[in-house]
Amino acid sequence: MQRFFIVIEMADGNYSAYSPDLPGCVATGKDREEVEQNMFEAIEMHVKGLREDNLPVPEQKATAEYVIIK
Repeated sequence: MQRFFIVIEMADGNYSAYSPDLPGCVATGKDREEVEQNMFEAIEMHVKGLREDNLPVPEQKATAEYVIIK
C-alpha cells in the first residue's frame, strides 16, 4: 500500500487536484468530493500504467504544513 499526497485547489467554478509525487497526474471535479474521487482513480490508473511498463512507482516525498502568521 502506498500513500500519495494530493493538492486540491478551488478554480473558477470547479476544483482541480494534482500529486507533486506523480507529475502529470491531475483531475478535476465539480466539488471537493468529486475531485477527490477522480484523483483517486487517476492515481490508481497512473500507478497501474507505471507497473505495466515496468517503471518504478515513486515514493512519497511531498508533504505539507500550514504556517501561521500573526
